[in-house]
Amino acid sequence: MNDGWNTDRAEPIAVGGGPTRSERRRAARQAQVKRRRRVALTAILVVFLVVVGTVLWTMRHSLLGNGGSPEDYASGTAGPQVVVHITGTNNSDFAQSLVDAGVVKSVAAFNQAAGNKPISAGYYELRKTLPASEVVDMMTDPARSHRVGMVNVPAGAQLDDKRGKDNKVARGILSQISAATAHTSDGVKTQIPAAEFVKVAATASPTDLGVPQWALGTVNRMKGDHRRIEGLIAPGVWEEIDPSGSPVSILKGLISQSAKQYEAQGLLSASRTSAAKLDPYEVLVSSSIVEREVNQADDYPKVARVILNRLAKNQKLEMDSTVNYTEAVTSIDVRGEQLLKKTEWNTYSKTGLPATPIGAVGIPALVATENPAPGPWLYFVTVDSKGTTLFTDDFAQHERNRQTACDNKFLTVGCAK
Repeated sequence: MNDGWNTDRAEPIAVGGGPTRSERRRAARQAQVKRRRRVALTAILVVFLVVVGTVLWTMRHSLLGNGGSPEDYASGTAGPQVVVHITGTNNSDFAQSLVDAGVVKSVAAFNQAAGNKPISAGYYELRKTLPASEVVDMMTDPARSHRVGMVNVPAGAQLDDKRGKDNKVARGILSQISAATAHTSDGVKTQIPAAEFVKVAATASPTDLGVPQWALGTVNRMKGDHRRIEGLIAPGVWEEIDPSGSPVSILKGLISQSAKQYEAQGLLSASRTSAAKLDPYEVLVSSSIVEREVNQADDYPKVARVILNRLAKNQKLEMDSTVNYTEAVTSIDVRGEQLLKKTEWNTYSKTGLPATPIGAVGIPALVATENPAPGPWLYFVTVDSKGTTLFTDDFAQHERNRQTACDNKFLTVGCAK
């Protein structure tokens, strides 16, 4: 008979299967622990919310005025001019650069004024203590009148200024870089003269100029001639030229970054033909001729092939563009006395490639030289102002093609009367 007491255990058992006293105590302790945890978590949450609220209030107070608007400078309080290097990847980053320079008063004011307007990083000539809206207008001006330290180098551009037969002057890369350094800071106007860049290009060590290994041979050999760095500055919009930098540091930045661009396009691993094996620097030189000889990119691979075919035959290239390189006035109609000039670039008077590239090499011309079109061509001539160019491997046909250019009045020298 069992009356609810277990004689083998020192605690009562539940009648009808209920929890024992020990189990009830354990449950009570667990409930108490859970209550304490809830209280502790609640306390932590309260502290966290207080801290977050304090931080947000502080940020709002620092960025906004008493009326809830961002802190901003009033119109008409502009201070002295200053060059600001805008860095980062978004408007908040740009705003911080401006705040640090004393141009705008708060990040919030700039972000509010900027909205979704596209703004670029780079160097800007602005004034201190300007309203954010005025700063945004200056930075988004289509004329870029407040940008400094920016150069747009077109494909084919040369280091020196060149005058055409129409008397128009094509500004050289070194003149453009000089103009990009012009700025006013604290009332003082400053600009590095183009002559300083010419001097540095001719005399600075290749290491200081950032010259890549594959161009060292020519650059070392031609010390004293600034044209030794021709072609080592690639085409493109260069937006990060420090107008307060030295001529050496500016050229080094441009040359080293250009080398990376060329190498990224396969310059170091360009396929070589069995007819003429070119090293990377020679590929760049050849590409510069391709760039200057024709104005239709579709013709680039054919011109590249003509150059390779002539080199393979040890035949003079006889490219008008190489004659024009050293001329004070350039013309598509080169004349007899010009063809006879003995220079390191005139491929009428010397066999092989010119001493250096004859201009800035664009990517299409470089790729075409790395991948020339298959063909036997040895001659080509552009026959009209549209850029139509005829190719042949027969000299007699070339003469007929050239007469077509004469008939179109595109050429005048050497034409049948």
